[in-house]
Amino acid sequence: MGHSQQIIPKQCKELRCFSPIIVFCDEKIRILINIKYLLEFGKKHKYFFLGILFTALIGYYFCLPDHLFNDPTATILKDAEGNLMSASIAQDGQWRFPEMEEVPLKFETSIRFFEDEYFYKHIGFNPFSLIRATYQNIKSGRVVSGGSTLTMQTIRLSRKGNSRTFLEKFIEIILATRLEIKFSKAEILGKYASYAPFGGNIVGLEAAAWRYYGRSPWQLSWGEAATLAVLPNQPGLIFPGRNQEILKNKRDRLLKKLFHKGVLDSLSYELAKSERLPGAPVKLPMDAPHLLTRTLNEGFAGKQIQTTLDGHLQRRTSKVINNHYQHLKNNEIHNAAAIIIEVASGKTLAYVGNTSIEGSSDYGDDVDVIMAPRSTGSILKPFLYGSMLNEGLILPGTLLEDVPMYLNGFAPKNFNKSYEGAVKANLALARSLNVPAVKLLQDYSVEKFHLKLQDFGLTTLNKGPNHYGLSLILGGAEAKLWDLVAAYGSMARTLNNFHEHTPYHYSRNDWKSACYKNNEVLEEDVATATTKSSRLSAASIWFTFQAMLEVYRPDSESSWELFETSKKIAWKTGTSFGHRDAWAIGLNPEYVVGVWVGNADGEGRPGMTGFSAAAPILFDLFNLLPNSDWFTPPFDELEKARICRNSGHLASELCRNVDSLDIPAVGIRTKVCPYEKLVHLSNSENLQVTSECESVNNMRHEPYFVLPPIQEWYFKSKNAFYKTVPPFREDCNQQLQMKSNAMQVIYPPKNAQIIIPRELDGTLGKAVFELAHRKVSSTIYWHLDDEFLGTTKRIHEMGLQPKPGKHTLILIDEEGEMITRRFKIVESR
Repeated sequence: MGHSQQIIPKQCKELRCFSPIIVFCDEKIRILINIKYLLEFGKKHKYFFLGILFTALIGYYFCLPDHLFNDPTATILKDAEGNLMSASIAQDGQWRFPEMEEVPLKFETSIRFFEDEYFYKHIGFNPFSLIRATYQNIKSGRVVSGGSTLTMQTIRLSRKGNSRTFLEKFIEIILATRLEIKFSKAEILGKYASYAPFGGNIVGLEAAAWRYYGRSPWQLSWGEAATLAVLPNQPGLIFPGRNQEILKNKRDRLLKKLFHKGVLDSLSYELAKSERLPGAPVKLPMDAPHLLTRTLNEGFAGKQIQTTLDGHLQRRTSKVINNHYQHLKNNEIHNAAAIIIEVASGKTLAYVGNTSIEGSSDYGDDVDVIMAPRSTGSILKPFLYGSMLNEGLILPGTLLEDVPMYLNGFAPKNFNKSYEGAVKANLALARSLNVPAVKLLQDYSVEKFHLKLQDFGLTTLNKGPNHYGLSLILGGAEAKLWDLVAAYGSMARTLNNFHEHTPYHYSRNDWKSACYKNNEVLEEDVATATTKSSRLSAASIWFTFQAMLEVYRPDSESSWELFETSKKIAWKTGTSFGHRDAWAIGLNPEYVVGVWVGNADGEGRPGMTGFSAAAPILFDLFNLLPNSDWFTPPFDELEKARICRNSGHLASELCRNVDSLDIPAVGIRTKVCPYEKLVHLSNSENLQVTSECESVNNMRHEPYFVLPPIQEWYFKSKNAFYKTVPPFREDCNQQLQMKSNAMQVIYPPKNAQIIIPRELDGTLGKAVFELAHRKVSSTIYWHLDDEFLGTTKRIHEMGLQPKPGKHTLILIDEEGEMITRRFKIVESR
């Protein structure tokens, strides 16, 4: 035969149309290789074979997919130390954590000695293991061993649903060698540990450690690591909680092997064997459920996010919130939220978005109130006070008007329903007086303050300033607790950084990104960050915080002294209209704490205020934090000035009580005290005189602190030091008496449009007209449209029922001074 080196059985039919020789034998194809012929063929067709080899190499290079696993993963939230805070199951219903970059040593050792002892020595497959497995399977008559390495098992996990055939095994070997080239041994082990089944819907080592043992895989003992190492081999058969004996035997055999290999000493071996097996899976921690929901909503589903949260502080904060809820629910108040941030770094240390109500979500406890727009109440007042100081429009103690006011149907009232007449600006902030705040905003302008708040980072002011009007300072707008805490924090940081000469420029996204720690999320989250600065001067912030140290409401809530503490805390409360929202925000140089209390559905509750509902939580949270020193005064931005003690203005020459105080340097340009006036009195009597009725030699000249009549009316009843200016002597010029402006209308304002209300029984009510007069015993004569109505003495109020239309009110005192006020009755309701 031409192919003498090959013996063709007689029963086989030779096909000579092909080379090498192909024969049919017993209905099976056998290929008999003619080596000499192949060498000759190869020389003739070497480029053909090189092409095949090149194609094979290209195919081998690209045979591995770019992403070995495309399975959805759970969303994992970790604290700053890497401890699990909360988790959300993957979209396919599996507890599969994101891929591990590193495997704990105990599990790595256990899984190697159980599945692939020569893992670090082979190139993806172990021929000796394959030969041994083949022998064992032939001997047993069934598949008892696969001989697969951990690399091959990783490939098998990625090729889901493929049957276990010789062809599949061959493909696994090819892909395993390619995997070894592309990834390090540690990376391959990480992929296996992340996608191996551990029974039920638990996939991956990290999910298994938390579900079976309630802790991180890095904290597992040898017995626990060995238990998890044997699970992927038969996850269905030895699912924890059943078939415990089988599971224990497998674990103990592995531990024994580790002992004989010298991995474990005798004591560690015995202790590991004595460890109990896990029972049914346990619940994962849910210490930050609302932050977890927020990460899902912001596009981070399926990622592992390491936050800046302090896990211990987070749990204690949640406990404080839920403890207070037990009292709040008695008044049908069901929701509360709190956030704690670190001033220096901007890190969020605690994020409790709502109360945790077991077994019920009827009260909206799933709502993340930290990110929900809510009516601000008085919580914005410090920003206005600081802005006025910053621009030199007021001094810290400038006297502000606090009397009834009516502006086109807007009639703000103080929380305690009373008026001071005049009050210093810092005390108005400390007492959270509404009328002085509205007066300040009127002077500052709604437009400027609206822009200022946006620069502070309040993202919910999405309407123009005219929409909010003067109510902007009293809760007419909505804000997020997140934004408010960020704004207060930026002020504190500015003051801290002043002494380091590193002024801080606040970006409204700084605090959003500060909640997440890992770089991948940070880059996504601050991609659109702006660099707007809302920095107030350090001096204006200092005086704002000093005023906030004294926050109280002595008339309506006299128990405020209970909040006295050794810790210096600048704090502010707020209560929205209808008692729907209660706020409290406090700070020191180290921390800012923000609290909201109310009902997520907006239902108001009587008696719920920022002081009574939110402030107790605020101070309980500060008790969880370390003590802090107070801010250092920004002396480079302060100036000594002579300040009138009575008015808080720069002292004029007439001011008798003068203090030398630090003020913001820009405050030097404010006006001098307008209330100190020189009054001419007769020597013999304590009455005012002029040069027309008394010789100058018989006069004495005394400075008096004189407020306008309407302010004086309220002020003198609460300030015993106030001395009313004596009246003119009868023989002095009446015109001068007329110029003394002894009286002032409280209500109605000029050209007012008035609606007469109806009583509960449907009868027409009355509009109450009111006047203030310097002289307590003065008599006032009332006229309406030239018709005499009557007189009043001491208390000058009169209820009237004018008919719809235009009217003129004329008021005359016994000295002949007259005031005319025109108004219009629009309709009666």
